[in-house]
Amino acid sequence: MKLNLKRPLAFFDLETTGVNVGADRIVEIAILKAMPDGTEIIKSMRINPEMPIPLHSSLIHGIYDEDIATAPTFKAVAVELSEFIGDADLAGYNSNRFDIPVILEEFLRAGIDFDMSDRKFVDVQNIFHQMEQRTLRAAYKYYCGKDIINAHSAEADITATYQVLLAQIERYKDVDFEDKQGKISQPVQNDVEALHIFTNMNKPVDFAGRMVFNENDEEIFNFGKHKGKTVEQVFDTEPSYYAWMKQGDFPLYTKKKLDEIWARWSKKKDLLKQERQQLAEANRPKQAQPRPQQVQEKGQAAPVKKEKPAVDVTNDMLEQLKMKFGK
Repeated sequence: MKLNLKRPLAFFDLETTGVNVGADRIVEIAILKAMPDGTEIIKSMRINPEMPIPLHSSLIHGIYDEDIATAPTFKAVAVELSEFIGDADLAGYNSNRFDIPVILEEFLRAGIDFDMSDRKFVDVQNIFHQMEQRTLRAAYKYYCGKDIINAHSAEADITATYQVLLAQIERYKDVDFEDKQGKISQPVQNDVEALHIFTNMNKPVDFAGRMVFNENDEEIFNFGKHKGKTVEQVFDTEPSYYAWMKQGDFPLYTKKKLDEIWARWSKKKDLLKQERQQLAEANRPKQAQPRPQQVQEKGQAAPVKKEKPAVDVTNDMLEQLKMKFGK
């Protein structure tokens, strides 16, 4: 079958040095770009993570330090990868919680603000876990009746993910699903927007899951002592929490979204302050205005202050002074 696409859908998978979104780096990336006309384009490359690959990670994906010694860094290929993905929607297996946050971190380190505002993102694992609850290997076996050859290589995994999604759409196109509220629907459709809605139950703000949207589309914290509170509510009562997160070991994309909310909150606070000042000014009692001084007409002489006329000194006055001062 063929995916019903309005624009390209880029399936991608990462092999990394570890599972810490903020600290670990990509060592291999594979992208399968499914086009609206049914064609597929694959780009795959290994990346020098600029840090040693832990042995336990190498044992999983089979990539060792010597394998990527001459490979380009992510910064060197960031523009190429960004242009290859273009305006495509994103898809992957466990991509919402891992692959998307990791690649966003890498793009930000490389100085590229990879725009996520208008993209749809389809996490094939979420379809699988909600409908069957298995792993990628089991999903491929269950839906496609095959075993993954060379599992844990990025290209093999992403090809399997793409084929699993096609099989899921075929299998569940008329199957009812009941959510936790008892609402019944048929969410698995050959439509990226419908799949986006179904596979993004938590409505993440930052993809690392530190902040999510609530039912009112407000950003709320999803961890720690303020879990469940709106971000703006926390800024109102404890603005230092913003500085704590900025200085903490949080992913760069989490901090980027936090900055956007802080800027919006600060602007609203400034506008509210201005409105209060204007209201106070309008309600302030008016002081009595002083009477304007009499304006002198042009050409008219200024009024002369009249002095009392001088009084002649008399003998009686001299006698009184003599008596007063004893002279």
